[in-house]
Amino acid sequence: MDGRLKDPNVACDGITTLDSSTIADINTLAAFLSNCELEDLSSVPSADCIVLCASQVLYGAEKIFDTLQARPGLAKCLVLCGGIGHSTNLLYSAVGQHPRYSRLFHSIQDLPEARVLEKILNEFFDRAAIEADGCRILIEEKSTNCGQNASESRQVLSQAGFSAPSTCIIAQDPTMMLRTKASFERVYQDAPFSVEFLSCPLLVPKLHISKAGVLEYQNKTIVPGMWTFDRFIELIMGEIPRLRDDEEGYGPRGRDFISHVDLPSEIEAAWSRLFDTFKDTKVLQR
Repeated sequence: MDGRLKDPNVACDGITTLDSSTIADINTLAAFLSNCELEDLSSVPSADCIVLCASQVLYGAEKIFDTLQARPGLAKCLVLCGGIGHSTNLLYSAVGQHPRYSRLFHSIQDLPEARVLEKILNEFFDRAAIEADGCRILIEEKSTNCGQNASESRQVLSQAGFSAPSTCIIAQDPTMMLRTKASFERVYQDAPFSVEFLSCPLLVPKLHISKAGVLEYQNKTIVPGMWTFDRFIELIMGEIPRLRDDEEGYGPRGRDFISHVDLPSEIEAAWSRLFDTFKDTKVLQR
């Protein structure tokens, strides 16, 4: 069965249908990139720190803030992470279109992404209750990419007295979760201590065909502000070349931005099939 892209707000440029095997390949890549090691923070052991990287999908930030309100002892500190980069306007737009946060839209213009997250925290959550139990809120507002998320967060943590964390939960946009974790591993590889980094995307995006025959996100009823389909596919397709440990990739054999990542053969095969599907569309020609 084909999933027909009937919504012009989420349609892929130049694509009218996606067959079930293509949808399966998209979901395979999405699950791999999400690298979901922690699903529910309500019951995991306490960590030294949580690093929350800004994303246009605000669901992850909401879940972190909600969890810390209910369980402020979960972490000794929370780093709100993100400067002003090529995706910052997408974050502003996501806030402006959000059913709860839209009234902040005009006040966040030109702010670093971390400060946008801080405004949401201050206006809609109980920051005082979180901090009262000893969880410090730190701001990292210089980074513009995954590698800088890691290096700038390390500097902020060190300056705040967290120079040797033993456990660090990383919450990031699921399309970039695996690469972000690998960036933190690379940045801390020279440390004279070991750090356990745990991926917490809080959302694993999955496409399916609705009963009406329309392609949609399986999570759409509980997660407002998901990516447009073309943006989503562009993101997941762009990640695999970055993760490859070769001359063109970001691994130690290439640009050395991240630690080595193993890419299973089924992931490469799914990516290749998707590349053949989308190579002549505007999705991969941006």
